[in-house]
Amino acid sequence: MATLGLLVLVTVLLGPRPLAAAPIPVRFPEGLAHGFLVLRTVDGGFLASGDLLQAVREGQVESRMVFRFKDASVFDETAVFTQQGVFALQRYHLVQRGPAFPADTEIALERASGKYQVKTKPRKDGQEAVLEGTLDLPPDVYNGMVLTVAKNLPKGGSETVHIVAFTPEPLLIPLKLAPAGEHQVLVGNLAKTATHYVFTPQPGLWLTLFATLLGRKPSEYHAWVVTDELPAFVRFDGPLYTTGPVWRIELTSPRWPDEP
Repeated sequence: MATLGLLVLVTVLLGPRPLAAAPIPVRFPEGLAHGFLVLRTVDGGFLASGDLLQAVREGQVESRMVFRFKDASVFDETAVFTQQGVFALQRYHLVQRGPAFPADTEIALERASGKYQVKTKPRKDGQEAVLEGTLDLPPDVYNGMVLTVAKNLPKGGSETVHIVAFTPEPLLIPLKLAPAGEHQVLVGNLAKTATHYVFTPQPGLWLTLFATLLGRKPSEYHAWVVTDELPAFVRFDGPLYTTGPVWRIELTSPRWPDEP
């Protein structure tokens, strides 16, 4: 989850290997889905319309989140994963393009080979740079899947997983997923209970290096999941890209053009 989106969102492993990690068990398998999303500033300003597109192909789930901005910028994130007993990321692909971002960026990561490729083209000088390499990935790397695994935590449960953040060099960062209370939300006139989750980068060598490179500690991410019977995402607050501002992802509904 941002990726959520979300926040939805990779390491130059020049030092100690990551601590032993366990993948998240599947409690609620993912399937065919098409959700409509809206991206806003935290004070409600409209930024982009989006889609969450999900399908199962040959035993793998392909989950894609796309936002199209007013200024023609595009955020396009795809995670391909398996869910045989546990969630396992197989491939990750991210495209960020347009003036909403400080640089045009394309990122690809593959579990089987550990290969990654990062293409960046800063808006300042327009000079494209390509970074390639291989990572030793733990089994609980969940780029583009954090909201999915949060929905599968047992009630009141917390877990620490990993994400790969690109600076553009990859950094492997532990991310703690923990509930932080419950809130009432309205669906039409019907009240529902949503669990508030906080996704917190964990202190340690890699986070210290990350903060040194970026000049600041990574932001916390917040997500709300309705937990009545089956879990459902309702809101995400966090940056969509490294060092980015905190934006808000919410569900939206289609409306007729002639309606006010």
